[in-house]
Amino acid sequence: MSSFLLTPTPAVARRLFLGHSGLVLSGAAVALLAGKQALAAKSGADPKDVQILNTALGAELEAIAAYQLGAESKLLQKPVLDLALTFQGHHKEHADLLAKTVEKLGGKPVQAKAAYNFPVDQLKAQADVLRFAAKLEQGAVSAYLGAVPLFANRDLAKAAASILGDEAMHWAVLRQALGEVPVPSAFVS
Repeated sequence: MSSFLLTPTPAVARRLFLGHSGLVLSGAAVALLAGKQALAAKSGADPKDVQILNTALGAELEAIAAYQLGAESKLLQKPVLDLALTFQGHHKEHADLLAKTVEKLGGKPVQAKAAYNFPVDQLKAQADVLRFAAKLEQGAVSAYLGAVPLFANRDLAKAAASILGDEAMHWAVLRQALGEVPVPSAFVS
């Protein structure tokens, strides 16, 4: 998990995505992945697409656990705690729909790990928790940049591009909560 505490290069972001990313789904992506387009058929699904979606599911489960850690840390003041729980709720919805999509495409959804290697010893104040969450969301943005061209199904690629926007919004809100410039540059990398 400590790899998310650094800003990954695009090449590293692709490896992180294939290993463990912080993927989140937007409403548009949820509609696509829920089978409202041509994604529901089990036959013809590219196994790599299922693998990417399962990787996303694993990352969603990890994000749920990370936000739970922050919520239980007793370091977050009420408005920030509410924000963390809202983002955790997004991740829970995404995980549920990703699992259903993996099944619809003929795959077996991954399960949450029994434990994650979070930098608990580095979380001593609210700002530490916010920085940890912001780095996770930033890593997810980078992962989506790497994932979009990997999908064989172009509808999934479009959904991933849409999801990237959702991740970027989480990242910007967390940066603002830290008192940092919400959008630090004109380009996402």
